[in-house]
Amino acid sequence: MVQYLPVLALFVLALLFAALSFVATKILVPRRPTAEKLAPYECGMTPGRDLPGRFPVRFYLVAMLFIIFDIEIVFLYPWALQYRELGLFGLVSVLIFSALVFESFVYLIAKGALEWGPIQAQRGAALVSPARTTSSTVRRVGTEGRHVLLTKTEASVSSEVAA
Repeated sequence: MVQYLPVLALFVLALLFAALSFVATKILVPRRPTAEKLAPYECGMTPGRDLPGRFPVRFYLVAMLFIIFDIEIVFLYPWALQYRELGLFGLVSVLIFSALVFESFVYLIAKGALEWGPIQAQRGAALVSPARTTSSTVRRVGTEGRHVLLTKTEASVSSEVAA
């Protein structure tokens, strides 16, 4: 029982530190709530419009890819430490596991999880017609009932499209 005394002492110190931190916060922190302090914080910017309802699927696919590789590393580390004691059984099991992880990686690549940037823009360039512009494809938010001034390029492109 004496051998667990340092662990118990460390546990008690951790609890004391946590309790004292909460007490010190309640006592020492000034309380001056304002509307800005109570508003949700979004990367230092005041939210000016509602966000779209859904994230693109590619976002979730990339997140899945990172999770898959994290899990693979977590499971490969113990195997790497004990690979001699595990023998052929350990090698076969880690090969099966790696094949399953590789299969999910191939699935994500097939779904286009890693396609973005200039290569994706060049690949999709032939699919976009010259008639598509920001004025014809981007919805203007907050301009209902107001006269919208077009820039020179937008005005010339819209007149060319109309002609």
